Amino acid sequence: MTAPSNLTTAAPREQRFLVLFDFDETIINESSDDAVLRALPGQRLPDWLKNSYREGHYNEHMQKVLAYMADQGVSKDSIYSAVEKISPSPGLMNLFQYLQSHEQDFELVVISDANMFFIETWLERAGVRRLFRKIFTNPASFDPSGRLVLLPFHSHSCSRCPDNMCKQVILQEYLAGRQKECGGSPFQRVFYIGDGANDICPSLALRPQDTAFPRRDFPMHRLLLEMQHSQAAKFKANIVPWVSGEDIVDCLKKIMAER
Repeated sequence: MTAPSNLTTAAPREQRFLVLFDFDETIINESSDDAVLRALPGQRLPDWLKNSYREGHYNEHMQKVLAYMADQGVSKDSIYSAVEKISPSPGLMNLFQYLQSHEQDFELVVISDANMFFIETWLERAGVRRLFRKIFTNPASFDPSGRLVLLPFHSHSCSRCPDNMCKQVILQEYLAGRQKECGGSPFQRVFYIGDGANDICPSLALRPQDTAFPRRDFPMHRLLLEMQHSQAAKFKANIVPWVSGEDIVDCLKKIMAER
């Protein structure tokens, strides 16, 4: 994994574009929750635990998984190592290189239903943590016994989203906060990069000048295609599917050339 060189903290002056990233299967090429199971003896969950999952309550399920891993003697170092070894999605490091070289224009944020320990561990290992102004995800930390304790991010009333996180609520609150800080609309355009069904809800808040980047042939992409055919009026943003981070770079270069 090659990190962008000479990374610096985000430029203090106002940036024109906001780039929002999902984490699992977007920045990284698999689910971090699945990847850490490789630290288990046997590298898989027992059926009783897998079958205990309830739709819309994934955070609650992962709390049980992490407790089970601790009971099986999986150490912090083993979890740390499993997370560090996850591969980035194709071309994502090149995308980070591009955004780092134009950091005066782009503000970067993560909105993910993973957890803070996994995300910060991976971003630090990849050398890109300092590119991100903010990470919105579920709290997670190790207790004195060595168990990774996961908590829900927030509560909300959105019927489309899992009980612990509505990404649209997070996005709208962030934009409102940044608008207040900047004394006006802070971003000319917003870009949302994701892959999953839970990336649809925040994308619905995007404007006609904004762009949703769904990973091609993943749930977000398939659902957006269905919306285009049946409910086109509800989705305002441009849709640019991606296979590699290079596809996103190409799109951003065209937008930058419009200056």
